[in-house]
Amino acid sequence: MDFDLFIDRKPTESLKWNCYPEDVIPLWVADTDFRCPPAVIEALHNRVDHGIFGYGQTPNGLDEVVIDRFGRLYDWQLSPDQICYVPGIVTGFTIMLRALCKKGDAVIFQSPAYPPFIESPKSSGLIGIQNPMFLDDEEIFRIDFDLFERQIIENKVKVYILCNPQNPTGRVFTKEELLKLSEICLRHHVIICSDEIHCDIIYDDHKHIPIASLDPEISKNTATFLAPSKTYNIAGLHASVSVIQDEELR
Repeated sequence: MDFDLFIDRKPTESLKWNCYPEDVIPLWVADTDFRCPPAVIEALHNRVDHGIFGYGQTPNGLDEVVIDRFGRLYDWQLSPDQICYVPGIVTGFTIMLRALCKKGDAVIFQSPAYPPFIESPKSSGLIGIQNPMFLDDEEIFRIDFDLFERQIIENKVKVYILCNPQNPTGRVFTKEELLKLSEICLRHHVIICSDEIHCDIIYDDHKHIPIASLDPEISKNTATFLAPSKTYNIAGLHASVSVIQDEELR
């Protein structure tokens, strides 16, 4: 891939480049200006050359690809019945919030936050509770666990929307942090909705850990949402996967 190639995206109705005036540098959206991998472009060309775009279904073998990838990268063992496909992560967790909560219920998330974390609960008639992160002496964003638990208790929170790696701070949460978050949620019967869309875009000295892979009890309490859009720069294709291992929750 050529990371130095300039490609003018303005003629393609690019949201990133056409939303604001030309004097604004568009660093506001997770949408890179690099071409997609050749294999992705080739697959799309083959589909376009076929010339018919009728109703489709889930491709044969897709479940196995997802299972193999998560097992290989994260030692996360899944089965096909635990995998669901949704058009987007925001769509997925919005459906989940509306299924698990009634109007007036509270959901919690760390801030600063990806804007739909704020907008989705509000549009669903729910109360969004922000749990502000703080900078420590090493200028690393940390979670205030005491405040997190206190706000859960005081607001009778039903769902926790986790973002890991965290958007926009970039924090990749450690195993210890994820376990602590999970313990608090289990203690207070709070379902975890985990957005892990940036899991492939981390520095080499960090390791992404799916929160649901930590423990069977945690997996029963978690719905995980992932997508290829950030990794392969295909956000406009609207394809995401949800992993819900507990049959009752699913």
